[in-house]
Formats: sequence, structure tokens, C-alpha cells
Amino acid sequence: MLLRWQKVLLVHAVQHLAFEDLGGLANVLVDRELVVRTIDATRGDFGAARESDLVIILGGPISANDSVRFPFLTAECAMIEHRLKRGLPTLGICLGAQLMAQVLGAKIYPMAQKEIGFSPLELTAAGKDHPLANISAPVLHWHGETFNLPYGAARLASTALCTEQAFAVDDHSLALQFHLEVRARELERWLVGHIVELEAAGIDPSTLRAQAKHCSRRIERDAHDVFHTWLDRLGYGKRNVTRT
Repeated sequence: MLLRWQKVLLVHAVQHLAFEDLGGLANVLVDRELVVRTIDATRGDFGAARESDLVIILGGPISANDSVRFPFLTAECAMIEHRLKRGLPTLGICLGAQLMAQVLGAKIYPMAQKEIGFSPLELTAAGKDHPLANISAPVLHWHGETFNLPYGAARLASTALCTEQAFAVDDHSLALQFHLEVRARELERWLVGHIVELEAAGIDPSTLRAQAKHCSRRIERDAHDVFHTWLDRLGYGKRNVTRT
């Protein structure tokens, strides 16, 4: 019998902003010899992602409710809906998680205050039995909207400011409000790219820089373990390296 790791598996990363990329997740995919292709979401062409072995929908500074201002979101949601209905492996991060929630019928709405910075997660019982249980360090949060838990999804994690930090749909799909993929050495791009938002929120970039430096090694190790363990569950690829 041909096992999944014995064939070439194709991953499509849907990117909304140049510097909000796969980050450390790219190394995990390379370790497993998965073929990665990037889709520029703003072009509105998601055909290649519909039947891809795995789709990763990354973050961005727009709202899932912005389809009038950004029409490509309509086509993106159609692609996500196609995959979720068919149980095709899908990972959503921040905006990606919100789009997944919206497709599943949840309302997307502003939080009382933005959640930007590093803070720990509180795992639910389901979260403790999930690859997210590998997280031991505070993680990076950077969002101003949230959603209700979609019907049929399992809540995995919360914070004091945001109840819905992560959910899973069966074993095939995972939505994360937080940014486990970001590495400390790449954070400076975020600080520059989002400086207007940081200033509006009264957040000093040096605070985030210091937080990242304090826990960066733990976060990267945790992210490595979470993503590898999740891919193990999918049966996608085979680990070729050990964590560092």
C-alpha cells in the first residue's frame, strides 16, 4: 500500500501581506519534504488551492468582513468552504482563522480592545489532547477582531482577552488566532509594517521586541513541535530532522 509520505505532497500558502509569511513553519514543511507554493491572495486566483494536499491561510491587517472593499475575499472564502466541506486539511492563522470561522457560520466582530503582544494560552480539555499541548511559552497575539465558536468545532485555547484563540474541525482543519509561526528575528518587519497600528494602540515597539527576545527560543521550539505533531496526525510527510 502506498503511504502518504511516499508521494509528493503539495502545500499552498495563501499570503495577504509580504512579511506575514510562513516564518518558522516553512522550515517544518521543508523538513518533511513537502512542496510549497505561495498564492498571492490579492490576485484572487485560488484555483490551485482547492484540491491541494494542504492549504495554509496566513494573516493580514484587513477584516474577514471586508469583502466589499477587498473582493478577493469572496473567492478566498469559496475556496475555504470547498475544502472544509470535503474535509481537506486546512490551517488558518489569524485572518485565516477568522475566514475559516466565517465560512463555518460564525460572526466576526471587533474585540473590546486589541490583543497585541506576547501572553500565554489557557488550553481547554480538547486543547490538552491536541498538538497545541506542546506550547509552554507565551505566544504572539496581533488581532483586533474575534468570532464565536463555529458550530461543530472544538475550542482548543483561550486568553483573558479572547475566548476563541484556537479551534479544530475534526482532525483535518485547525484555526489559530495567534501567530505561532513568527520568529523573533523576523519580528522587526512586523514592527515596521504595522507601526501605524501600534502607535494607535499605544504600544511601544521596543516592548514587543523585548518580549520576543525573552521567550523566542522556547516559542520556536514549541512551534516546531506543534506543527510537526499536527502534520504527523495528518500523516503528511516524514520528519527528517530533530528539533534544535
